[in-house]
Amino acid sequence: MKLSRHLRNFLTYMEIEKGRSSMTIANYDFYLSRFIEWAADPNPEDVMDETVTNYRLWLNRLEDKTRGTLKKNTQNYHLIALRSFLKYLAKKNIKTLAPEKIELAKQGSREPVFLEAEDIERLLEAPTKSGDADILQARDKAILELFFSTGMRVSELANLKRDQINLNRDEFTVRGKGDKTRVVFVSNQARHWLKKYLEARDDESEFMFIRHDRAAGQTPSSSPLSGGGKVAGALTPRSIERLVKRYALMAGIPKDISPHSLRHSFATDLLMNGADLRSVQVMLGHSSITTTQVYTHVTNKQLRDVHQAFHGTRRDNNNE
Repeated sequence: MKLSRHLRNFLTYMEIEKGRSSMTIANYDFYLSRFIEWAADPNPEDVMDETVTNYRLWLNRLEDKTRGTLKKNTQNYHLIALRSFLKYLAKKNIKTLAPEKIELAKQGSREPVFLEAEDIERLLEAPTKSGDADILQARDKAILELFFSTGMRVSELANLKRDQINLNRDEFTVRGKGDKTRVVFVSNQARHWLKKYLEARDDESEFMFIRHDRAAGQTPSSSPLSGGGKVAGALTPRSIERLVKRYALMAGIPKDISPHSLRHSFATDLLMNGADLRSVQVMLGHSSITTTQVYTHVTNKQLRDVHQAFHGTRRDNNNE
């Protein structure tokens, strides 16, 4: 049976048994369909070491007219999908290449983009200085405060429902990658602006953050904050990304800022103030401590501070 005949069952397995999101399923479908088309839809037993080597070479040379060649991490997404597919076939006792034989492309280490304390303050204050309708200021301020308070992913925040948040408590549960849940904690500022935003709304949408008519929002209405805007659907991750970039520009921050930058800033702030890496791992929802170790730029600084505070102090005192 050709690989293409197994693909649909694999995607169903990933969704039902593994609990992967619809976005992940769509990506796996794209990556694996690309491989199947490139390899001329072989039988599973015909996938060899040489097949994967040639595919990796093809991916490395693949060029888009507008974006150039594929980045190493994008190439790895293709290989991760293929490895998962082969692992599924092996689980079903279908003879094919051993998944562990697929190695990922090496990537240079990248430090996460995060904001210094002064930049964070300017960014968090930007919505209240935007001149937008009050309901937009309240919504956007609540979004930024919630990002920095919880370290949530943009997809988690976009999918947040009103009934998930109890403003009488300092914590709530979110469902993240792999359908895993974790507890996040709400700061006083985030709670204040969430309350202010919810009080301004008179719609029945289940979502925490929704679109409002920005133009109509400039006219008065019966609600002191509503601005008279028409309520649309939930904010999408892309619209939240644009929102964050807009306020970063308004705040005069030269870095390329995204919602993930705020997640990095959340983790960096915790570590700079003495939190241990394992606790930060849990709060970020990382399944492996290895993922959290991207923040060694912070722990390295802490080690330097410890070294300067405690190493060689006796010699320094003797030289006084």
